[in-house]
Amino acid sequence: MSYSQGIRRNWPQFALQLLTVFAVGLTIGAERNVVPVLGRDVLGVESVLVIGSFVVSFGFVKALLNLYGGKWSEAYGRKPILVAGWLVALPIPVILIYATNWWWISVGNVLLGVNQGLAWSMSVNAKIDLTGSDARGFAVGLDEAFGYGGVAVGAWITGVLAARYGLRPAPFYVLAGVIVVALVVSVLLIEETLPYARAEAENESDDADADLPFRAILKRATWGDRTLFAASQAGSVEKFVDALVWIAYPLYLTTAGLSVAEVGVVVGVYGGVWGVLQLYTGKLADDVGRRPPVVAGMFVAGAGVLATVLVDGYWPWLVTAGVTGVGMALLYPNLITVVGDAAHPSWRATGLGVYRMWRDAGYGFGAILIGATADLVATEAAFYVVAAAMFLSGGIAVVWMRETHPEFGASGSTELRTSSLSGDD
Repeated sequence: MSYSQGIRRNWPQFALQLLTVFAVGLTIGAERNVVPVLGRDVLGVESVLVIGSFVVSFGFVKALLNLYGGKWSEAYGRKPILVAGWLVALPIPVILIYATNWWWISVGNVLLGVNQGLAWSMSVNAKIDLTGSDARGFAVGLDEAFGYGGVAVGAWITGVLAARYGLRPAPFYVLAGVIVVALVVSVLLIEETLPYARAEAENESDDADADLPFRAILKRATWGDRTLFAASQAGSVEKFVDALVWIAYPLYLTTAGLSVAEVGVVVGVYGGVWGVLQLYTGKLADDVGRRPPVVAGMFVAGAGVLATVLVDGYWPWLVTAGVTGVGMALLYPNLITVVGDAAHPSWRATGLGVYRMWRDAGYGFGAILIGATADLVATEAAFYVVAAAMFLSGGIAVVWMRETHPEFGASGSTELRTSSLSGDD
């Protein structure tokens, strides 16, 4: 059987993978603006740091599963890991509906982290397998657009349901339906894509860089390669923004007088702009290079966060949420594409797993920083801290990140893969 890459050649499976990642986004979106308010108003949790603990557990678990999910998918294939991710998600709605204290919510988010680490990782790896290098940015942009479009839709739907029927159980019935449908699609319709990556690896001229051991990949993707280091730190810090939206936005905006439904719209605008624009920004990186959108996105998203505490009112907050979403759309898919460019096809899934580990650990680090800042100073102060972190991280990307696009980069793929932090510029 011939494993020819290309979106048009493989459009049925590519479309199913888009459906799958939309379901992944719906799953996380269903929690996005309901759970923090549930903790405060129903379960009686007053500390922002304690409320943020469910994001800490989610982030660190997802980070670990990103790392090993990529490794396992090289050995066992993408589809078994995808199916496992949806099986783990089955108890989540039941836990959220019947939880009697906040620690049950944290347990549910551990399972959510496993689901997201396995299911979303496999979806993006499968799209890269099917697509090839010419349209990699576009493929990742589509993946993230559908995923975060799902987040926006999930946040909006559950906000409407929560406002009309209460914080539970109605919003989580939707979550249960999404999980069951996604599991059925993954089992019955999704096909294995690992052979496409193996066929690409056989045609790769840089054989000396192939088949690296796991520890060598971990080292290279963390600090051994200057570009991958820049991508990993930027990915980790940008998750501070998403953690802020998840934890602090519902608390800050409801305290300022917005309803849960209105907060759902604000959070939905953030996720919707982020999601929809990635249809363009992923393709943009194929046309102008990866580095400019990444750098611009870090500063635009930071500016959106900062502006949120400098304005007041429902409509201004919709605007600042949109600006933040624009920044995330610019940087998010293209950080993944940078790693996809710089990694050899034989260990690309593992390399992406390492990057996604550090990126999603940012949920945990960010939640701790946001919760501690809010408890010790004020919730508003957490916005200033996250904005400052984004500006600093963007500066590091300016200094360290090379252009990885094969046509726009100053050096070829082989040099990009072997450049180190201690090497020459």
